[in-house]
Amino acid sequence: MGFDQAGKALARLDSLLTYPPRDRMPCLLIYGDTGMGKTKIVRKFERAHPPKFCQVKGVDHRPVVVAQVPSEPIERDLYREVLAAMGAPAMAGGTLAREKDVCRSLLRTVEAKMIILDEVNGMLAGTFRQQRIFLNAIRFLANDLRIPLVCAETYLARQALLTDAQLAERFEAFHLTSWQNDAAFAGLLKSFERILPLRQASDLMSAETRTRIHNLTSGVTARIFRLIETAAEDAIRTGKERIDVESFGDGLVLPLVSMTQVPRRRGKRSPHPAVA
Repeated sequence: MGFDQAGKALARLDSLLTYPPRDRMPCLLIYGDTGMGKTKIVRKFERAHPPKFCQVKGVDHRPVVVAQVPSEPIERDLYREVLAAMGAPAMAGGTLAREKDVCRSLLRTVEAKMIILDEVNGMLAGTFRQQRIFLNAIRFLANDLRIPLVCAETYLARQALLTDAQLAERFEAFHLTSWQNDAAFAGLLKSFERILPLRQASDLMSAETRTRIHNLTSGVTARIFRLIETAAEDAIRTGKERIDVESFGDGLVLPLVSMTQVPRRRGKRSPHPAVA
């Protein structure tokens, strides 16, 4: 299931992939609340541009290299994650300079056109000095290879990148906003109605049902999918075989959203969801 924001993000990634090499390559930060689908977008883009084996060189050409930022912003670990993303064997006993050179060389060998770093929030786990070294390292890779750099994470990643003036200047920010209870949200629910594996037609389009789903999920994509999936499972288990506003009663919903909506006494939930 696709939606407008994801389509626009994928289109922007496609345009960066074909951007002609230059000294200061444009970069992109995809950020938003946890559960808005950042990693899904990255993985879909990666699948759309898979590695292709080159018979002449005997290597896989990887236009898109997707690596996860290490849990602590250590330069050596960054190169190791990028090497692992390309399927390179782990290096034992190599110096930092050696691992850096091997990483750069292999990226050129596989003809990488873009590096995507997921879970960028990991850089915030280190000291200020570690963060500066780490930011310098990713800027060096983008400059040296003359390819776009894409980062994906939450709002904290944007704050971290803003601490480096040179990186902030070249990074374009793409904000994945939460769903509003509008026509686009209704379209998403209509898509669900078409694909639900239930014997009876569901009612997700009524104003009451839409408002109930939106209030329970705060418009976060992952929560919406999980809520409807759980309601569908319950409909099959009980034999109801359809979803309507009654499907989202406290018996189903309360355990599901207990981490995002704190119940009040006497069974009432707070209308203000906690930060996830």
